[in-house]
Amino acid sequence: MKIRPMHLNKGDTVGIIALSGPIDLESLQRNISLFTDMGLHYKLGKTIELNEHDFEETDEAWVHDLHQMIEDPEVKGIFCATDRYGAAKIADKIDYPLLTEHPKIFWGFSDITFLHIAIQQYSNVVTFHGPSLSKELDEQSKKMFYQLFSPFEIYYDETISPLESLIPGSVRGEFIGGNLRRIVDTLGTKFEIDTRDKILLIEDEELSIEEIDRMFNHLRLAGKLKEACGFVIGRLGNGGVEENALSLIKEYLLPYKKPTVARFNIGHSTPNIGIPLGVDVILDADEKLLRFLPGVE
Repeated sequence: MKIRPMHLNKGDTVGIIALSGPIDLESLQRNISLFTDMGLHYKLGKTIELNEHDFEETDEAWVHDLHQMIEDPEVKGIFCATDRYGAAKIADKIDYPLLTEHPKIFWGFSDITFLHIAIQQYSNVVTFHGPSLSKELDEQSKKMFYQLFSPFEIYYDETISPLESLIPGSVRGEFIGGNLRRIVDTLGTKFEIDTRDKILLIEDEELSIEEIDRMFNHLRLAGKLKEACGFVIGRLGNGGVEENALSLIKEYLLPYKKPTVARFNIGHSTPNIGIPLGVDVILDADEKLLRFLPGVE
């Protein structure tokens, strides 16, 4: 079992940093009221002030900002404000034992997938896959932040969104993964994703069929599809692209006969349902149900 960070309480302070490209301050201001609405205080990291040019030259600032938030005793959770590019550049510079010693909520998605995978492997801490503060948040997405205040199970079924069972069956395992491109980016590095007996989340946006085919084949050749025990497929594109993508994905996964359910609004979708990574889940492809153990203590 991975370490679950402590839950938030009203009056707590959280940290907001940008580890994946600069943020538009107007977008941040639109969403930052979410924390005050939840009764929280917040600290802005220095990376929030960096512009596009700064982000090309200051990896050290990203690492310093993250380490400072981890070490700050007032900060109970760390939220990634952006999800664009570059987070993997600091993966080999992070002090992972520091986070193990001070386990805190770490929240983000998309490009942050690389750091989710790295933190789970080297800090052994549960993290949270949820929308960044650079996106416009609908009410359902906002509600998922409240899971951080109390340890409770999350049930994702068709009351949230229509789902499609690609391969039947039921399985329990640790939930990992995220953005398809960033999962593939870990291959061949010290942060290579370990899918053995795990349920793998795969989501992305604006991919062509050729790109999806290439990356799924890469995962197949690396043994990652064979080693996983189940698959949760988020959104991969719009309209006809997604229909063709699901047919392609089914072809790749059918030989392994692992439970697989698609069309989850987890990731690049509206709503973007925030969920914990590194906890045990039950995936029931027959009932189209995904059940999460709590992500916080």
